Amino acid sequence: MSKVNKTNEVAKTDEVKEVVTSNLDKIKETANSAEEMARKIWLAGLGAYGKGYEEIKGRIETLSSESNKLFDDLVVKGEELETEGKDKVKQVKDDVLAKTEVEARIETVRTKLGFGKSDEEVKLEELSAKIDELTAAIAKLS
Repeated sequence: MSKVNKTNEVAKTDEVKEVVTSNLDKIKETANSAEEMARKIWLAGLGAYGKGYEEIKGRIETLSSESNKLFDDLVVKGEELETEGKDKVKQVKDDVLAKTEVEARIETVRTKLGFGKSDEEVKLEELSAKIDELTAAIAKLS
């Protein structure tokens, strides 16, 4: 081989080495870029999970405090209604007692004035009821 051929071969070999080295550098750069992108994707996923968790946690805390407030409001309203109900029951009870008392007084006054039923009237009503029962019994037998 001639010296020129060897020089050409060495030059071509150096050229190939440079191309291979350049390509290897590009491959390493692409791999590093892909690794960095994969890491960023992973971190974005973690960030989304964390943000979603915090948002849900905040909503749960809000709902919890709102439900506690609602429960307390309902208890207060229930106490008010219970008090109103007790007052109305007492008022109705007092009205019924007053009416019963008035009716008893009226009956006492009627009796004193002689407007009450006498023993004879009561006996007459009892006899009349017995006659009605006997008439019904005879009608069944007929």
